[in-house]
Amino acid sequence: MNQSRLQTPELIRAMRDRLGISQEKLAARLGVSFQTVNRWERGRANPSPMAMTLIEQQIRQMGERGQDLLETYFLP
Repeated sequence: MNQSRLQTPELIRAMRDRLGISQEKLAARLGVSFQTVNRWERGRANPSPMAMTLIEQQIRQMGERGQDLLETYFLP
């Protein structure tokens, strides 16, 4: 996993924008609270390793729309 603290907010926001979903809907997909997603996007907290795995799975399901995110944040 390549992600860094500074990049987490950008990753979460880009993923949500491309999916066209709210923080609430992303939270529901990942099984976390809205507040958790909000803290990730604001850079006040970082996703746990398990949450990062779920985020990666969501990005993989996006196919071509998420390929650059996958390459930037998850592939060596």
